[in-house]
Amino acid sequence: MIIVTGATGKLGRRTVEHLLERVPADRLGVSVRDPRKVHDLAERGVRVRQGDFDDPASLAHAFEGAEQLLLVSLDRAGEECVAGHRAAVDAAVRAGVGRILYTSQMGAAHDSLFQPCRDHARTEDLLRATGLPWTALRNGFYAASALQFLEPARHTGDIALPADGPVAWTGHDDLAEATAEILSDEGRFEGPTPPLTGPAALDFAALGEIASRITGRAFTRTAASDSAFREQSLAHGVPAPVADLMLSVFVAARNDEFTAVDPTLAGLIGREPASFRTLLEHAWSA
Repeated sequence: MIIVTGATGKLGRRTVEHLLERVPADRLGVSVRDPRKVHDLAERGVRVRQGDFDDPASLAHAFEGAEQLLLVSLDRAGEECVAGHRAAVDAAVRAGVGRILYTSQMGAAHDSLFQPCRDHARTEDLLRATGLPWTALRNGFYAASALQFLEPARHTGDIALPADGPVAWTGHDDLAEATAEILSDEGRFEGPTPPLTGPAALDFAALGEIASRITGRAFTRTAASDSAFREQSLAHGVPAPVADLMLSVFVAARNDEFTAVDPTLAGLIGREPASFRTLLEHAWSA
């Protein structure tokens, strides 16, 4: 039995779909806060159980019988994130899970300038301390973040963002397929994987050039100061903690925390991962 948490999210749901191409539905279960959102999976024979990271008892039930558990990281930051992961890891131990796979991130480190990477490092420590077999999927930086940052420029033509550095932007679909492949080949990786990245590390100036080639329009790259970016975010109603988190993406990128490009993802999916150009074309044509 393979259990997947976060099966209503971008990565979790895509992983479930790829798993259904590889394993029988009765070997697959999902742990979700609202089972109604995955009614279609239940109809296809997937075991659906309610599991909430804020309710450890529910997680123990949702994880019951799992030979492997895919723990999809929470969309939280700081102690709230790590506490939720700790509850899930403890529940997995109590449920007798055979192996835990965790969606970590390239650059996971205790001294990272990006809070989520520090959270991932602390969660990997929790996994290591269980004594169970575990795998940390060191996912490349999600390209969806770059697409979100580029959205205003889609209308203005000006990429007004803080100074940055190259980032190995990586698509959710490729990562989900690789995750399903790893789950289907139990024990393929022990501990942290190599970085699972797209084919190139690109800064926002390079992304602007790609946008220009796609659209035939000129895009400029304006380096906003960190303080101006933060103040503008606050003025648009972004909560201060979120504004700080967004800014730290650029600070960490300037520190070269996300530059690694590795062939492991390509080897797992059997082809070159989607380029940022392909991902941008798809997003902007939708």
